[in-house]
Parts: sequence; structure tokens; C-alpha cells
Amino acid sequence: MEPAIKQLILKRYRSIPAERITFDNPTIFVGRNGSGKSNLVSVFSFLAEAMAAPLQAVFDRAGGISAVLTHSSGEDYPQNLGVRVNFGSLNGRSKAGFYAFEVKAGRTHGFEVVREQCLVTGERGSNSWFDRVGAKFTSNIGGMTPSLDPASLGLLLVGGEASFAPVLRTLAALRVYSIQPRKLLEGPDSDTSLKSDGSNVINVLKEIERQSEGDFRRISDILSTIVPNTTRVQVREHGKRQSLEFTQEWGVNKRLKFDGSSMSDGTLRAVGLLAAVFQRPVPSLIAIEEPEATIHPGALESILDLLLYASRHMQVVITTHSPELLDAKWIEDKHLRLVEWTEGATRVAPLSDASRKALQGHLIGAGELLRSNALEPEPLLGAELAQSNLFENLA
Repeated sequence: MEPAIKQLILKRYRSIPAERITFDNPTIFVGRNGSGKSNLVSVFSFLAEAMAAPLQAVFDRAGGISAVLTHSSGEDYPQNLGVRVNFGSLNGRSKAGFYAFEVKAGRTHGFEVVREQCLVTGERGSNSWFDRVGAKFTSNIGGMTPSLDPASLGLLLVGGEASFAPVLRTLAALRVYSIQPRKLLEGPDSDTSLKSDGSNVINVLKEIERQSEGDFRRISDILSTIVPNTTRVQVREHGKRQSLEFTQEWGVNKRLKFDGSSMSDGTLRAVGLLAAVFQRPVPSLIAIEEPEATIHPGALESILDLLLYASRHMQVVITTHSPELLDAKWIEDKHLRLVEWTEGATRVAPLSDASRKALQGHLIGAGELLRSNALEPEPLLGAELAQSNLFENLA
């Protein structure tokens, strides 16, 4: 599927001073521990939360606006935070456009939205837009006069309008996952969208079974390729209690059933990843942090095939530092971005010409390049840090 997010421009977000990142589908961010991969993908959670709650609440959950803004030496308070999303498609349709906002932090804990823009290009080339500067709101869609709070995003107020609704829905459906295996045993939850740690997987599996028995069976089929002899996972009810139950089969008519608490972390993580891919409603994007963790290297091919399959229905982003994961034969240079910690900041870059040519010529695989420390980023140019503007002249 064409990526929902085609390009992301970040300014002063966490450890990232300024970056323009272009996405393929899937996109794999490769970097050492501490390079800033988690900071990078956390922007998707930040955007999704900002589409469902006031910015103040989003910043509070993150530890305050000062925890989200990049700090540089010599500054007595953070400068402006900026985010721009350039869309490749919206809700799977051929619409495109962008959404951007900039937030100014005060010398105390306060902040205000100083600029916000949205542009949607329809299937026939017509444009719908709004431009918010402080409290002033203008748009080419008549009849919209939202009362803007200085600390709130205008998209939440106008996102019900037909032209802008796909932007709100796409951003609200971004999901980031760092599956915590033992969290999967905590029991049911009313939410049918999988939580970031996988803790409500029981309810998610029940919803998948309710909406598509075929997809629910497919989860067990794929699980059997990841965990030998494990032929089924299902939700078992014990009075008011619900738990995961696994079936293992071997030999002739030999079968045992196990409670989830008896299964390995790798098995539970695989179930969490399967639930993330097949959940209802379908996310616009899933970012999976280090899917190789606790997974046997021999099963990584099945995990990567699962995520490649997912990219047919949603955008897929992966973070990793695993050469074994990068051994997958379908991975090309277009899928890879390198994340580095350099001079006190996170930098994201495509591959160098030498690394791209090595992969394109099938001289060596991405995994082997990483093992030999030969997976190199494109050189950093001084002008890059200026990056492009977040906003455009829409009137």
C-alpha cells in the first residue's frame, strides 16, 4: 500500500533538532541502542494522542512540554516545536496533502500554538485548506469559524468537516508497539485497538474473531510457522476470568493445551505482533520497535513475512539493530534509514551511495553490511539542518 505518511518533517522534537524523513512501505530504521529510534517513532504516538485529547493532556502524559522539546546548550528555555506530515494517501484513497503545526513554549510550563495548516488535495485535483495563525483562522471552506484556544489544535474542531476528516482519522489511527510479553497475560480490556504494550490482546483477539473468522484462523496458521508444533491460540473463559490458551500437536493424535502463563516470551511476543497486524479497526500505520526481541533467529523470517504482508493493508515502520532481521531477502536499500547519535543529537539518513550500490548489485545483504559496520549513512551537509519550511502560502 502507498504509505499514508510519505514524509515527516520534525523540528526540535525530543532528541531530533531538525529532520526531513521520507518513507517507503515498509520502512526500517536501523541504529544502535541509544541512537534515538524510540524518540523518532514516538512522534506517531504523539500525533495520534493529539487527535484525541487536548495538547495539554498529551504533554502532561509525556512529562511536560520541556520533555518533548529538544534542548540545546546555552538556551534558558526551549524554542518552538514543529511537526509536518506530508501524506501519500488518506484512508487508502488517492487524496494527498499535508498537516503541520508549530508550538511555542513559554519561559514557564505554558505553551501556545503559533501556526497550524492543513491542505487536502482531492481525487480530481481540488484543494481544501485552512491556515491558523495564533487565534486567526482562515479557510477556503465556507462557514467555519472555530473558537480557538491558544493551547489547542484547530484540527480537532474542524476535523468533522468532510474535507479534513480523512486527515484526522489517519493521524488518530497511527500506532506504535513495543510488545511486553508478560503484559499479554493481564486480562481483557474494553478497547479493541491494541495497546502499545499488548496488554489488552485478549479483547483484541476476540474482536478479530468476531469480525473475521478467516483472519482469526490465519493468526494460528502463522503462529505455527514461528513456534514449532503450536497450532492454535484462542481465548479461554474460566467463569469471569479469561486467558490465552495454546494448543500444541505432534506425532499421531498427540495434543496438549497450555495456559499463556506457561508459554515463552517469544511465543507471547509473536501473538502480540499478530494481533497488531490483524486488529480491528485497521491502523493507518504501525511502528514496531525491535520485533526481533526474544524471537529465535530461525523464526525471524516468518516475523518479517508477517510485516511485509501487513504493508499491503497499512503502513509499516520497524526499528531494529539486528543483522539477522536485515538478512531478509526482500529488504532493499529503499526500505532502510540509518539512525545515528552524533554531536548530542539524533540524525536520520538514507544509505550512502556505496551502501546502496552494494545492495542494488546484490554484492552483499543488508545484514552482512551491518555485521561488518559497512552500512553507512549519506553524508551530512550543513544546509540539511535548516530543512524546509513547515508551512506554505495557501491563500
